[in-house]
Amino acid sequence: MEEKRKNKRLDIDVKVEIERIDEDNITTVKYMEVDVVNISKTGLAFRVPDVKFEVGACFDAKIQIWTKETIDTVFKVVRVNELDNGVNEYGCIFVGMTDTDALKIEIYQLFNDAQ
Repeated sequence: MEEKRKNKRLDIDVKVEIERIDEDNITTVKYMEVDVVNISKTGLAFRVPDVKFEVGACFDAKIQIWTKETIDTVFKVVRVNELDNGVNEYGCIFVGMTDTDALKIEIYQLFNDAQ
């Protein structure tokens, strides 16, 4: 299968809390933690059991990275895969992140590749 991603995805252990943003700015999911599969400076993939989001759903997220710093970002769901046992995997792109925070992810990637 051909790789379509522009940026390498990293398999890392990070903590992510998400909060859904609706069109009317109504929050339907108060902060919930999700299981991050991988992350890059342009997006992330996560898994969550027994919760269904549609493509196009947007979330405000707090991502605690390996340095214990927290990155505030907004991402949008672009792909949904239904896995076994009611678990859904979501592919997302960042639609709101500072250049500084994107650089933190890129620096970790460079550090990780050098090992």
